Amino acid sequence: MADDLTFDVRPPAQSGECLQVSPLVRRIVANNPGPITFTGTCSYIVGSGKVAIIDPGPDNPGHIESLLDALRGETVTHILVTHTHRDHSPAARAIQAATGALIVGCSPHRSSRPLFSGEVNSLEASSDKDYAPDRELAEGEVVQGPGWTLEAVATPGHMANHLAFALPEEKALFSGDHVMAWSTTVVAPPDGSMSEFMASLDKLKGREESVYWPGHGGPVQDPQRFVRALIHHRRLREASILNRLNAGDRTIPEIVAAIYQGLNPALVNAAGLSVFAHLEDLVAKGQAATDGVPSLDSEYRPA
Repeated sequence: MADDLTFDVRPPAQSGECLQVSPLVRRIVANNPGPITFTGTCSYIVGSGKVAIIDPGPDNPGHIESLLDALRGETVTHILVTHTHRDHSPAARAIQAATGALIVGCSPHRSSRPLFSGEVNSLEASSDKDYAPDRELAEGEVVQGPGWTLEAVATPGHMANHLAFALPEEKALFSGDHVMAWSTTVVAPPDGSMSEFMASLDKLKGREESVYWPGHGGPVQDPQRFVRALIHHRRLREASILNRLNAGDRTIPEIVAAIYQGLNPALVNAAGLSVFAHLEDLVAKGQAATDGVPSLDSEYRPA
């Protein structure tokens, strides 16, 4: 079908290399590769002369030095952050100290819902609790520089505070971790929410950007088709989970083993969190059931 989901797993660049990827955009990839970060976090420089940095990346001295070296002789006016995972936001503080730029963008870290009684947030260590922006951007608010405009687009789901940034001069969208060409996105409660993630995909489906620059990997080409394919993929995953419940599976590990055959062992925990996000959403919609509140250790059944 036209909306089949295919991934682009070509490395976008060598870490530390500053590459001009469009007339207004340069990209530097941090040296933090991994099963969740792919080849590393993509930091973007927008404009020339007076510039903005989007997602400055992890607290990695080498990456921070690469960004600052690439901008010698230029002025950094804004540091924009899509969300508060530690591979995206912590370098903002060091770059602000070196440049005096304003930190703007997403709100301080928050979860999509409170922790349930006895629940442990397995992603606590990945969250940047020290992030404190000079200015939070709400939907539609902009920052500007010579020849460029960046507009906030609220895209909660991967995290509650996730923002994307539209660059209308190039019909581009910096999509953070919400839409990536190399992989699907991990959605993990309580930080993430599958219902919010799907609503944000529906929102992006109606926009007109012609390219997305994601937080990891290369650009998303033909993004409306790709977003439709992501929505279709998630609906198929939801159907697969319901099928496993009907077949008698009751726990998240049983479901993961059945529907993620051949999965890289390093991604088993992430797959379990995504299945949990789907089950939490299915329980809320009345399509699955469990005793008490949904949890990673709950037993589930058809509604």
